[in-house]
Amino acid sequence: MKTSTEWVYGYHAVHALLSVAPERVKVIFLQSQHSRSSELRALAHSMGIAIQPASAATLAKLVGEDANHQGVACQCQPLTHSESDLNALLEQAETEALPPLVLVLDGVEDPHNLGACLRSANIFGAVCVLTPKDRAAPLTAVACKVASGAAVLTPVIRVTNLARTLRELKEKGFWIVGLAGEGAEALSAVDCKGPIVLVLGREGEGLREITRKQCDFLAYIPMHGAIESLNVSAAAAIALYETRRQQATL
Repeated sequence: MKTSTEWVYGYHAVHALLSVAPERVKVIFLQSQHSRSSELRALAHSMGIAIQPASAATLAKLVGEDANHQGVACQCQPLTHSESDLNALLEQAETEALPPLVLVLDGVEDPHNLGACLRSANIFGAVCVLTPKDRAAPLTAVACKVASGAAVLTPVIRVTNLARTLRELKEKGFWIVGLAGEGAEALSAVDCKGPIVLVLGREGEGLREITRKQCDFLAYIPMHGAIESLNVSAAAAIALYETRRQQATL
């Protein structure tokens, strides 16, 4: 059963949450000797959010001994968005200068990779990040920390049926571009100037067959060294950049 509260830790993640979605914050635990404690304290106070003094040992008990909490942790409402939010997000994106761009992660299981992909998605202005509900990393505190605030700024939506969602996006005018080493052409050769959905697969396994069938194009990122594949988060950053590069030339 999904819990009603989650943990977010690390300065950038907590600061972004306070700045963008303070209504989701329940309480903040803060070390008094935190280098930016006065800034976080003032921001929380201006929004009427409680701050509890906490030692490093207390924070470690709350978020885990191995967590790099940077002296601050926040208990909050879940950050993952509902599937029903997707249409509103797409409508809002129509007002932006560039065509809409959606990132889909087909079963990425490592929360560090999810967080890194989220950070790149935000940098390149993706509307949202879609992941399947099953066999994929949820938006954990680790993913939020790696995302460095992007988990709050760029919506994450876990969908029940990814293939169906991709079909619905096609009906809305999106081209579905899957990344695969055996793709027919380089990503730079694919026309990505319109509304685009970029789809990347699971670490090691790549795209599922059911997902491949929904793609209008299967493209690859050219590589010239001895290593045969990129980490999924590195591939996502390159693909997002190339798509935005093309869209910006319209």
